[in-house]
Amino acid sequence: MHLFPKHPRILTSILAALVLPLALGCAAATADPVRVRGSVVSLGGAKLVVRSKDGKDVPITLKDNYAALAAVKSSIADIKPGTFIGTATVTQPDSSMRSVEVVVFAESLRGTAEGHYPWDLGSNSMMTNGSIGNAVRGVDGQTVTITYKGGEKKIDIPNNVPVVELEPGNKSEITPGAIVFVPTDKQADGSLIGGAVVYGKDGAIPPM
Repeated sequence: MHLFPKHPRILTSILAALVLPLALGCAAATADPVRVRGSVVSLGGAKLVVRSKDGKDVPITLKDNYAALAAVKSSIADIKPGTFIGTATVTQPDSSMRSVEVVVFAESLRGTAEGHYPWDLGSNSMMTNGSIGNAVRGVDGQTVTITYKGGEKKIDIPNNVPVVELEPGNKSEITPGAIVFVPTDKQADGSLIGGAVVYGKDGAIPPM
């Protein structure tokens, strides 16, 4: 009896669904997460080098079972009740929360890094991953209620925020020049260990 399906796309989906919640969740929960954003310089075996936005080459050691996830173009029309999303937010003067980016997760990735925790896209930014309970559309966008284990948040999503969908990808597509987002754990010796690579596909850029 075969323990794994023969079709590589199905196997990738299963591995991503199992591994990514741990990969992104652990990076979000550790005391010193390092999220690397930039373009791929090289990928050989478990060694990934990313040229970060400040021009530095950042070496990352990837776990043997690291997940490859593709960010593809999406739109605010895909943000609707029942959808599992992740969104980084900033707090407004009136204490409301405004989204600065949205990731719509493919159904196979539902539950990825679920929760509400600090993020690093600006002062006092937060990341909220959960299911949309309801959505109220307005002239400038919509206000959604995101429910996650242990709580819920009401978040304003403007019409002009970048929106991508995250789906199981292919490691062969992580090539030099690809725009990537890599959540890592910083080790005691300063090295970085990553469990997932999110890469832009067909012109999309991971906004996380």
